[in-house]
Amino acid sequence: MSADLRNIAIIAHVDHGKTTLVDQLFRQSGTFRDNQRVEERAMDSNDLEKERGITILAKPTSIVWEGLRINIVDTPGHADFGAEVERILSMVDGVILLVDSAEGAMPQTKFVTGKALALGLKPIVVVNKIDRPDGRADEVLDEIFDLFVSLDANDEQLDFPTLYASGRNGYASEDIEARSGDLTPMFNLIRDHVPSPGLDEDAPFSFLATLLDRDNFMGRVLTGRVQSGTIKVNDPIRALDADGKVIETGRASKLLSFRGLDRVPVEEARAGDIIALAGLEKATVSNTIADPAVTDPIAAQPIDPPTLAMRFSVNDSPYAGREGDKVTSRLIRDRLMREAEVNVAIRVTESADKDSFEVAGRGELQLGVLIETMRREGYELGISRPRVIFGEEDGQRTEPYETVVIDVDDEYSGTVVEKMQRRKADLTEMRPSGVGKTRIAFSAPSRGLIGYHGEFLSDTRGTGIMNRLFEKYGPYKGPIEGRQNGVLISNATGEAVGYALNSLEERGILFVSPQEKLYEGMIIGENAKPDDLEVNPMKSKQLTNFRSTGKDDAIRLTPPTKMTLEQAIAYIDDDEMVEVTPQNIRLRKALLDPHERKKAKRKVDA
Repeated sequence: MSADLRNIAIIAHVDHGKTTLVDQLFRQSGTFRDNQRVEERAMDSNDLEKERGITILAKPTSIVWEGLRINIVDTPGHADFGAEVERILSMVDGVILLVDSAEGAMPQTKFVTGKALALGLKPIVVVNKIDRPDGRADEVLDEIFDLFVSLDANDEQLDFPTLYASGRNGYASEDIEARSGDLTPMFNLIRDHVPSPGLDEDAPFSFLATLLDRDNFMGRVLTGRVQSGTIKVNDPIRALDADGKVIETGRASKLLSFRGLDRVPVEEARAGDIIALAGLEKATVSNTIADPAVTDPIAAQPIDPPTLAMRFSVNDSPYAGREGDKVTSRLIRDRLMREAEVNVAIRVTESADKDSFEVAGRGELQLGVLIETMRREGYELGISRPRVIFGEEDGQRTEPYETVVIDVDDEYSGTVVEKMQRRKADLTEMRPSGVGKTRIAFSAPSRGLIGYHGEFLSDTRGTGIMNRLFEKYGPYKGPIEGRQNGVLISNATGEAVGYALNSLEERGILFVSPQEKLYEGMIIGENAKPDDLEVNPMKSKQLTNFRSTGKDDAIRLTPPTKMTLEQAIAYIDDDEMVEVTPQNIRLRKALLDPHERKKAKRKVDA
């Protein structure tokens, strides 16, 4: 059976085209009928994945080509979901490294490729988007070879086969000049280059849980590869932790195999198969699920520690409960605990007052995705400014650092370097990357990067690309300057009036429109000066008995700045919060009462 099976993962950076390539593999293998209507990027099934054009959840799928079953795992390309990528690599026997013919190898590619090479996997390199006018396939191939050398690849891994492809147009070839054809060369290479699992089907059953989700009917569903033996439905099984301790015993109530985009019930699975298994209630990712005779757990990748935390609290604004139907701490707690159960990279801690929860994860995007998902489910929340999780080594305070790789137009490189150095980042590399662009690499404390992305886009007129990747815990860098400007705070509750907003425009940048519902303590704009300023956005025009020309001209307001959820979270200061509801994202002071704010400020100053 396993001789007719290949397990592969596709590694690529965000937007290098891996999900589009998988679509074409589906079509050309006959997994989809010619007349079957399938959405583009079929593997990105989650709403947020479709909107953002990124892969958030790792998903296995399977195709059959000329009698060969190929299990493919489409992996997230974003650094915040890196923990998932590492675990997935333990399920496969080979990797396809997909690289954009213009952008080349990016930091996330480097991170995941390093993990794959360390596990001894043999890569197939596919230079994608070969038809791009700014493509530089030969240079990119040299970069990949240098990258493999720097990652200590062995001779066998350095002797990698290469294909030149266009995932969107559905062709691959060994010829760099090819601009047509199909993906047959890729199917052949997967068959000939990737080894079959070669696992022992006669040994007792064992299986390493790699992914976890929850189903309303089946309960916990664990996905992974069968490492040895055979399992049938209703066979007795037990879960072991990393130390070999038994967590629970039970039966395999359901076995599911991947067929195209569907999970299909099967009666039996053998060594090498990637399956989903139900029947256990406590087992989680990195646990070994095995026959009761097995006592030694399978070695698993450790789960990376969280580096960033936010406080999720009950919404206590005057408009609480008007826009969402899930507002109590009990509902928020249950939802966060369900998330922590499924997403092992997230850690939830309840506060002493039971009204707020500290949620720790791998980055702003990962936590932003969780908040956006909850918001769409009808939850109302108050979210604090993100803070990094400090460590300690030899009695010294340590903090997380990130590798930051920035591609900018040459004219903006000076501004970027200056801003990054203000945020205590160390410049590690700076080189021209062609077509009037510069590539700059930094080692930066994560603390300094909170809130920088919006400023970066403004500084580079929206043309800069920033990629971040967790690097290490290093020495504490001391205080880092935060936001330069104060905010405009509403001193009353009611609807914003155009006349009042018109006179406030000269004070700074506004975030609200006329007729928008505001409340006391809500942030309605950014002050042009460093101090916070309380203002009245509801002041209406005084009526008089006299009229004069020009007095009643129509008010023309500059359109307000509207922030996305991530921008809002990155913008706020330590004494501020983001109010998140299904309909609105509002910025506010944590303490709405001005007297309470003054008292708190006096305490901090003292």
